[in-house]
Amino acid sequence: MLQFRIEEPDEQKTGRKIDLIASPCGPTIWIDGRRCTQFDTLLPIECKRLPTPKDKNRDEREYVINRKATTGGIQRFKAGDHGAAHSRAAIIAYVQAETPQIWFDRLNAWITELDGSEHAGWSLQDLIRNESAAAKAGLTMYRSQHTRARGLSHIDIRHLWIAMK
Repeated sequence: MLQFRIEEPDEQKTGRKIDLIASPCGPTIWIDGRRCTQFDTLLPIECKRLPTPKDKNRDEREYVINRKATTGGIQRFKAGDHGAAHSRAAIIAYVQAETPQIWFDRLNAWITELDGSEHAGWSLQDLIRNESAAAKAGLTMYRSQHTRARGLSHIDIRHLWIAMK
């Protein structure tokens, strides 16, 4: 019923590619009264590694924001650079070092630092909240809700973190 496609153009910012999308597979389906075909994005998904790989153009805070570019995970959704046509999105994190709890605390500290900073539009409302944890399975789920720029509706982001070690 669903398929996942990689590096798909965003529906409204076609010059930008979304890491992963979920879309119908095969026949047309109806969701909330909206007709969806195999060419429609049901859920835009950003993928990030924790920690961010080291490179001169990378920012350690890239899951949240990139001070050098517009490649921050949450930043892209807040700005409408990804998923502007959607009110729900997801970020998959591949936790390659440390624990999800350490990353949860660190990312929320970075979001707290952005509140009232030179990066407009960030507030404590953007903090990531614990949704559930299945530690034995190496899977942790979180949730965050964000206001967005340019008159876009709020976006609800589900965070799925997979422990890779």
